[in-house]
Amino acid sequence: MLGERQGSQSHFNDLCRLLGEPTPTEADPDGIWYAFEKGAEKTGGGKGWADVWKRKCFAWEYKGAGKDLTAAFAQLQRYSLALENPPILIVSDIQTIVVHPNFTNAVNKPYTITLRDLEREDKRRILKLAFTDPEQLRPEVTREDVTKEVAKEFAEIAIALQSRGQAPEKVAHFINKVVFCLFAEDIGILPANLFTRILETAIRKPERCRPMLAELFGAMKDGGNFGADDIEWFNGGLFEDSEVLPMEVKDLRLVLKSARRDWSVIEPSIFGTLFERGLDPEKRSQLGAHYTDQVSIQRIIEPVVIDPLLREWEEVKGKVRVQVAQAEGAQSKAVEKRLRNEVNQKFLDFRTRLRDFRVLDPACGSGNFLYLALRGLKDLEQRVLLEWEEFEKTAAFPSVGPENVMGIEINPYAAELARMTIWIGEIQWMLQHGFSHSRPVLNKLDQIACRDALLNADGSEAEWPAADCIVGNPPFLGDKKILTELGDEYVGVLRRAYDGRVPGGADLVTYWFAKAADCLEAGRAQRAGLVATNSIRGGQNRKVLDRIRDAGTIFNAWSDEDWVLEGASVRVSIVCFAKIFSGKRCLDGREVSDIYPDLTAHEAGAATGTDLTLARQLVENQNVIFMGSTKVGAFDIPGDLAREWLQLPANPNGRPNSDVVKPWSNAADLTRRPSDTWIIDFGVDMSEREAALYQAPFQYLLEHVRAERQNNRRGAYGISWWRFGETRPALRTKLAPLRRSIATPSVSKHRVFVFLCKSVLPDHAVFVITREDDTTFGILHSRFHEQWSLGLCTWLGVGNDPRYTPTSTFETFPFPAGLTPNIRADQYAADPRAQRIAEAAKELNRLRDNWLNPPELVKRIPEVVAGYPDRIVPVSPEAAGKLKKRTLTQLYNERPAWLDHAHRALDAAVTAAYGWPAGITDEKALAQLLALNQERSAK
Repeated sequence: MLGERQGSQSHFNDLCRLLGEPTPTEADPDGIWYAFEKGAEKTGGGKGWADVWKRKCFAWEYKGAGKDLTAAFAQLQRYSLALENPPILIVSDIQTIVVHPNFTNAVNKPYTITLRDLEREDKRRILKLAFTDPEQLRPEVTREDVTKEVAKEFAEIAIALQSRGQAPEKVAHFINKVVFCLFAEDIGILPANLFTRILETAIRKPERCRPMLAELFGAMKDGGNFGADDIEWFNGGLFEDSEVLPMEVKDLRLVLKSARRDWSVIEPSIFGTLFERGLDPEKRSQLGAHYTDQVSIQRIIEPVVIDPLLREWEEVKGKVRVQVAQAEGAQSKAVEKRLRNEVNQKFLDFRTRLRDFRVLDPACGSGNFLYLALRGLKDLEQRVLLEWEEFEKTAAFPSVGPENVMGIEINPYAAELARMTIWIGEIQWMLQHGFSHSRPVLNKLDQIACRDALLNADGSEAEWPAADCIVGNPPFLGDKKILTELGDEYVGVLRRAYDGRVPGGADLVTYWFAKAADCLEAGRAQRAGLVATNSIRGGQNRKVLDRIRDAGTIFNAWSDEDWVLEGASVRVSIVCFAKIFSGKRCLDGREVSDIYPDLTAHEAGAATGTDLTLARQLVENQNVIFMGSTKVGAFDIPGDLAREWLQLPANPNGRPNSDVVKPWSNAADLTRRPSDTWIIDFGVDMSEREAALYQAPFQYLLEHVRAERQNNRRGAYGISWWRFGETRPALRTKLAPLRRSIATPSVSKHRVFVFLCKSVLPDHAVFVITREDDTTFGILHSRFHEQWSLGLCTWLGVGNDPRYTPTSTFETFPFPAGLTPNIRADQYAADPRAQRIAEAAKELNRLRDNWLNPPELVKRIPEVVAGYPDRIVPVSPEAAGKLKKRTLTQLYNERPAWLDHAHRALDAAVTAAYGWPAGITDEKALAQLLALNQERSAK
C-alpha cells in the first residue's frame, strides 16, 4: 500500500495527465522551478514547505483523508513568503481539492473541487488555469471596492444618527464598535453570523436592538456569554462602554445590508481615511475623493523603516553562515555546541531588535502610515523566521505587533480610527499567514495619543516619544493660511516656541521637519521620512532642510510627486533623512552620490555636483526687484469705466482722474492676453480728504471697498481703507525716473519676461525688475538665468508651476562681470557684449510681438489721454477668436523654430558675455554661476 507521500505524488501525477500537463519530474528534473517537496525540512515531521510547488503558479499541500484542510491552508499561508508568494494556494485530501487564489488586494474566494467534479470541464479549467495562467483566477472585486462601499454605507448611518441630535463623537465611537463586530464576525472571532442574526431580529423587533447590542458589547468588554454563545475578551478600550445609540429600522436595514458584505477583506490602508471622511461632518464632502495609495506611502516606509533593518539582517545572516559552517566542521561537541549557541543568540538578538523597534507617526491621521509600517515589520519578521528555520529547523511565533507603532493625532475621529486600522490590519495579517489572533483580541493602543503634536495646552513645546523611525504626512498649510486656519493667538505661541528652528513665513509642515531633526540630533530617533509640499525645496521652507543637511544627510527623496491631500491632488516632496546613514542614496528613484537641501543631487559617478543651496544673495543685485502692489479690496475696474472717468471734467482740485486711474497688470495679463483692467490708485500717503477730491473714483471705493476694509481688516488696512493694503513705496521711487521696467509673473509655467510701461501699475503677483535696458532683459531671458531660477525657486499648485522668488532666484544670480544691476546701463552701453545681448533681446521682443499681435488681426488705438500705452483691439470678432490662442504661454508651449532660434542667438550672446565656451551645457553653466556667486558673496 502506498504511503501518504507516495500516494499524494501519484495523485498529483494522475491529475497532470488528466489536465494534459507535464509532471514536475518531466518538466523540471532539477526541481528548480517546479518540484515535489519544495523547501527546507520542517520541525515536527514532513519535508518541505509545500508538497508541490510551481514558481509563479501555485503551492500545493496534501493531507491524509479526513485531515483538516483549513490547517493545511494555514501552513501554506505561513510559508507563502518562502515559496515566493505564489498566486494560488491549493490544499487536498485526495477526495477534495480546494483552490485558494492568493492575490494581493483582491477579494479571494476559494474553489472546491471533488473527485466527481473532475468530470466537469469548468472545474478542470480552474485547475488548468492554476497550472498555466493563474492570473485568470484573479477576482474582479478588489478590497478597495468593498472598503469604499461599506464606508459609503456607514457614512449614511452616521449622517442619520447625527441628524437626530446625537453628538458626532458618540456616533463615531458607536459606529466603530459596530464596524469591528462585523469584521470580527466575518473572520470567525465572534460566533458565526451572530451580529447579523441580532440585526435580523432587531428589524423584526426594533425595541430589542439596544438591549441585545448592549449585552453583546458588555460581553466583549471582558469576555463572557451572549445567550448560548461564548464571547472572547475584546475590549482594548473600544468596548470599555456598552452604550448603544438608538437606530431606526431604516438604519438597521442599512447596517444589515453592509453586514452581508465580506468584512474580512476590507483594506486597512484606506479604511481609516474613508471612514474618517464618513464620520467627520467636516470631511464628508471628500468621501468620494481619491486617497493616498500604498505605493506612495511605501516610498517612505521602505527606505526609512524596512530597508535598513533588512540590511542589518543580511549582515547577521552572513555571520551566521560562517559560524554554522564552523559548527558543522567542529572537532568536538563542545565547540559545536558553543558555536550553535552563538548562532542562536544572534537570531534572538535580532528578533529582540525587531520586537523593540518603534515607529512614530506624529501626525498619524487615521493610521495609514502606521498600518503599512506595521505590516512591513511583520513581513520582515516572517522572512527572518522562515530563513532561520532553514538554519536551525526551528519554527517560531511572531513577536512584532501593534505595540511597534506609535502615533500622535489631534483629531479624535482620526485617532480612534487609527487604532481600529491597526487592530484590523494586525488580525488580518496573522490570519492570512496561518497564525491565530492574540488574546485578548484587542490590546490597548494608548501609544496612539490624541493631542497636539507641536504644543502643549500651556503653550510649551510638545514632546514626542523616542522612536527608531519617524514617518508621516504632516498637515499642509501655507504661511498665509496658517493664521486663517489656526488663529493669531495659536500661531503666535507656535512661532515663539520654535523661534530659531523654523523661520517666520514657513509652511506649517516644516514644524514637523524641525521636530524630527531635533529628535535625530538628540538621539531619540535614527531616521525620519516625511511628506511636505514641494515648496519645501526653496524659500523660507528650505531652511529646515538646510539644517537637516548640515547636521546629517538626506538619503532618499522624491522631489516632485503627485499626492492626494484630503481628496485634493497636490504636488509634494518626500524627504527621508538621518543623522548617520551608510546605505545608498536615491533621488527620484535613481542612485546618486549626495542629495542637496533643494532636492537636487550630485549624480553618482560625477566628479562634482552643483549644490545651488549654497548660493547667497549678492550686494550688486539688492534693491532692484520688487513685488507689485497688493490692493486688498475691489480697487480694480473695467477699462470702459476707466475711460469714462478719464474723460470727465477736472475735479474740484483742478486735477484730472488720470492722476489716480491707471492701467493695471497682473500675472495673467503677462502670460495671456491683456484684460483691459484698470485700477484706482491713491498712492502711498494721500489723505482721505485729498482722495475725496477725485469724486468718481472715490465714490466708487466708498461703495465697493470701504465696508469690507473696515469690517474685515485690522490696523492700517481698516484705517486707510482708500489706499492699497501694500502700496510699495520703494518700488514707486525706483520706477519714477524710468520709462519702462521689466516684469515677470511670480508663478508661471514658463519663465517669461516682458517690458511694462511706467504708467501701468503691477499687481502683487508680478515681480518688477527696475531696469529699462535691453541688456538686462536679455540676460534675464537667457537659458542660464532660467535654469538658475528653476534650481532655486519654489513650486506651486497641482500644475507644479515654478514660483519666482526675488531673494533666492534674482538676488543670488551673478550677472556677467561689468553688466551687473548696480551699474547704470549707460555706463556699459559701449561694451560690445552688452550691445550684442541688447540686439538679440530686441529681436526676440520684436518677433514675439509680431506673433502676439499680427497687424491683420489687431489695430492699435491711442488711449483717451496721453501717456498711457495704446490699446490693442481685434479688428473683428473672428480675429478676437484667433487672438485668444495667441498668448505667451501658448507661444512657449509650442516653441516654434523661429522662437527657438531667437533664444539661441540670445543665449550665444550671453554665453560670450560670461566668457564661456560656445555650447556649454546647463550643468556646467550652473556650476560656473555658482562659483561666481560664491566668489562675489565672499567679498
